[in-house]
Amino acid sequence: MLQRSISCLAGRAVGVVGLGAWQLGADWGIVEDQDALATLTAAVEAGVTFIDTADVYGDGRSERLIGRFLGGPDERSAVEGGLVTVATKMGRRVEQRPEFYTLENFRAWTDRSRANLGVETLDLVQLHCPPSEVVTSDQVYDALDTLVEDGRIQAYGVSVETCDQACAAIARPGVASVQIILNALRLKPLDAVLPAAVQAGVAIIARVPLASGLLSGKYNENTTFPDNDHRTYNRAGKAFDIGETFSGVDFATGLAAVRRLAPLVPAGATMAQFALRWIIDQPGVTVVIPGARSPQQARDNAAAAELDPLSTEVLDEVKRVYDELIRPSVHHRW
Repeated sequence: MLQRSISCLAGRAVGVVGLGAWQLGADWGIVEDQDALATLTAAVEAGVTFIDTADVYGDGRSERLIGRFLGGPDERSAVEGGLVTVATKMGRRVEQRPEFYTLENFRAWTDRSRANLGVETLDLVQLHCPPSEVVTSDQVYDALDTLVEDGRIQAYGVSVETCDQACAAIARPGVASVQIILNALRLKPLDAVLPAAVQAGVAIIARVPLASGLLSGKYNENTTFPDNDHRTYNRAGKAFDIGETFSGVDFATGLAAVRRLAPLVPAGATMAQFALRWIIDQPGVTVVIPGARSPQQARDNAAAAELDPLSTEVLDEVKRVYDELIRPSVHHRW
């Protein structure tokens, strides 16, 4: 079992490399049930103790698969022993209008997730990239506090698109975590979000850590993706925020940046592991949640926690590449 580094999230210990389960639900091509379950098994065996999902991933398929996985006797004992924390999200199964973010809907949405996951109390529920008006609403946080009092959820957080939203959520006393895109092609959260989270004691969950696979180093100008993969249909932001696909970076520009970063990869490590290690090394990051579509990907991702911290020289070079190639088109947007 790997995972030397342990952080705290919502009062529970979690390894610094978790598992993002979007890929197991939808929007990344087809992943068969047995492959998804094998991926979950490999991740936990490799030391992963934090799994992130959402009620909208495959309209609940990701949650249900995790529920099936956790329903096994070995896995269930791990969950009941506090060894595995499952976070889900809510709010993207309806039109994104502030008036839908009500206690009544929250109860219905969390009841559905509880049934999908097969648990009485959800470990962590996050608002799923809601409108800014929701992030700043007193009534929304009152409703979330009520869910905790009801016993439906243990803790709550907010998944955001922008740094301004992140800072607004961090300022709320009941918020346990903020989830935000952070990777070597998206550095803006380093400016204000991470320092604010450290000061407030709020956990940071870093998502899209490989920029939709760009930072795996496996793509080139001839790479194509299936029609049902968001890396095909959302490149212009037609389905959801364009920042969720390749971190909002133009594909060709992203390839150029990755080629500049490739010489920085430590001997014996992969480009993806290097990219994950870069995130782990950022002060304030609690857990990074790379996705995986196969057991080997899950094992390789978890192994990033075993790499030595990157040198100051390497960290400076990552910033230099960002400043020269990425910052002009991305930094001001999110």
